[in-house]
Amino acid sequence: MGTAAMLRAAGVGLGDEVVVPAFGNIEIAEAVTMAGALPVFADIDPATYCLDAAAVEAAVTSRTAAVVVVHRFGRLADIARLHALGQRHGLLVLEHGESEAPYDEIAQRRERAAYLDAKLRGVRTPDDGDGHTYQQYVVRVPGNGRPDRDAFARAVRARGVECRVPVKTPVHRLPEFRRCIALPETERASDETLALPVDASLTKRDMHRIVSACNALGGLLQPAF
Repeated sequence: MGTAAMLRAAGVGLGDEVVVPAFGNIEIAEAVTMAGALPVFADIDPATYCLDAAAVEAAVTSRTAAVVVVHRFGRLADIARLHALGQRHGLLVLEHGESEAPYDEIAQRRERAAYLDAKLRGVRTPDDGDGHTYQQYVVRVPGNGRPDRDAFARAVRARGVECRVPVKTPVHRLPEFRRCIALPETERASDETLALPVDASLTKRDMHRIVSACNALGGLLQPAF
């Protein structure tokens, strides 16, 4: 059952608000509107890229009926705090997960992620956290007045390494859902994040190429820690 159908089945509809992340795909916000409700955007935790419980609580009003939590990049949201928040306010809490890979594949991705953690310079590596499955290995490339994430990505690709910007524009900045709200962590993550490959199929030579390509640019970057 899709998100819109689950919301409708729970009685969420016209006049209700549903708290959702703006960092990610537009489909979640679209599902809320399909159910007849209004999506309300809350900020993310900068370590997990998932909804921040304190930001969700701040977004709750008398019209809030539900929260849709999206697990991101292989990291889980703080679902215990979010469910506790839902119980306090009488809200439906839905989880939108990512498809799980076989254990062997996850183990190999973790091995490659650990290699990148140890070798990369000039970018901020991800917080490994509990149970990170590294569906995407997402680093931060802060601009700080120097070459920014997009310039860094172009240069890495020019060295033969595939990389991608996971969220180019947060949903609250898209024309369909434009909101004049401040979501500083969401906007910072949209500006700084870059996903590097950690596929199980990558060889040691591939991993060395990724590190070499990124570290060749590291001297140009001064990450704003």
